[in-house]
Amino acid sequence: MNLEGYLESTLLRADTRSEEIEKLCAEAMQYNLRGICVNPCYIAPASSMLRGSGVLPVTVVGFPLGADTGMVKARAAEQAVLNGALEIDMVINIGALKDGRKQEIIDEIALLKKAGAALKVIIETGFLLSKDIALACHCAVEGGADFVKTSTGFGPRGASINDIILLRSILPARMQIKAAGGIKSAEFARQLIRAGASRIGTSSASAIMQEAAAEEKEKEP
Repeated sequence: MNLEGYLESTLLRADTRSEEIEKLCAEAMQYNLRGICVNPCYIAPASSMLRGSGVLPVTVVGFPLGADTGMVKARAAEQAVLNGALEIDMVINIGALKDGRKQEIIDEIALLKKAGAALKVIIETGFLLSKDIALACHCAVEGGADFVKTSTGFGPRGASINDIILLRSILPARMQIKAAGGIKSAEFARQLIRAGASRIGTSSASAIMQEAAAEEKEKEP
């Protein structure tokens, strides 16, 4: 399995520096990864560096708590698209989800979708029961999202195989799944893909690609 087409190399630390973004983009182009995911303040330079490479510039909105109002998130998404983002990873209002405020969540997702980028809805599975996950999936579908994403990487836990299996059992075939949080090995990435993930968000993308290359070399006669 060729992992590069699945991997989004992620750098969302609060203390991230410009030189680290440059390195992230350079490595993503070197390995021909699917995309990079950075904080909104870096999406303009990142998208400029990646132009023409085929690597997708991705940013986050309402990250990592999801507690901004829908209008604030929508404005952030619009600005991100103007700055070159082709995909937006938004965090839903997790408290609203657990309250069962379905229409509020659907409306927020639909509002962000109007920004024009592919939209991933981060539901933070570590906070949720199965019934909450099912509700979040229904909201994502009705709101017009393109992906459901498991985690921010800042919550109680990251992605699990069971998360992906559950999401795939609920979501229609057209909806994609992004697994994120705690993915540090090539084998775990493959397991998540086999379970139904179509995108892998990881801060260990370069290490994973090096590991995969070493594995292939070991197979050579």
